[in-house]
Amino acid sequence: MKNSKRVTKVGAGVVFSDAESPNRQPPQLPGRCEESNIEEKRRERMLQASIGQEVRACRMRHDMTVMELAAAAEISTGMLSKIENGIISPSLNTLQSLSLALGLPLTSFFHRYDRKSSAILMKAEKNLKMKRRNIRANDKFSLLGFSGSAASGVVVKPSLVTLTDTRDEFPVPCHDGMELIYMLEGELTYEHGLDRYHLEIGDCLFFDGETPHGLANVNKLPVRFLSVICYRLGLKINR
Repeated sequence: MKNSKRVTKVGAGVVFSDAESPNRQPPQLPGRCEESNIEEKRRERMLQASIGQEVRACRMRHDMTVMELAAAAEISTGMLSKIENGIISPSLNTLQSLSLALGLPLTSFFHRYDRKSSAILMKAEKNLKMKRRNIRANDKFSLLGFSGSAASGVVVKPSLVTLTDTRDEFPVPCHDGMELIYMLEGELTYEHGLDRYHLEIGDCLFFDGETPHGLANVNKLPVRFLSVICYRLGLKINR
């Protein structure tokens, strides 16, 4: 007497039976296949871009032009340009030619992809409210994040500043590094050294922090602006 097979239908066009080998993996559903393909393509794009950036960085460290490296690796300048811009994915043979031309191991091109990335998500309710000297109770200084790594050698401190009233005097800070101010709401006059700048919504002011700077006047309330300070790792910023 033959054993009967119980056939089960899963989704559209996907069929398997109880008699199939237990080690055999069941077919993936269409939705999961699409998600897997999207994730695989995303990783491929990331690897492609990382290799291109590392090839460019290595070429520049060797003080070589695109034409010089392409000639040394015996590839076209167009191909090298596409590799550096992450447009195409180079073959292992091409990467080996580039590594020999640069005198570097092949694995050096994968450095950026293998490196642990640093990303910080600061949810709105988790923003750190900071207290500063010479500010009023209604003023708000929210630290939006803090990022610094030995790999980049740079520290970045973004803050959201909100002013709801005027005053007679404003603090005049100075610090190492650079600062960027982007206006989100209101109008104000900002001074940097002996110069003054009238800032409105959408305006951006970028300056060195070593020169004394700060608010000169609040022209239209309320005022909200984004402040981003960048400085070398190891320096202390007093703000």
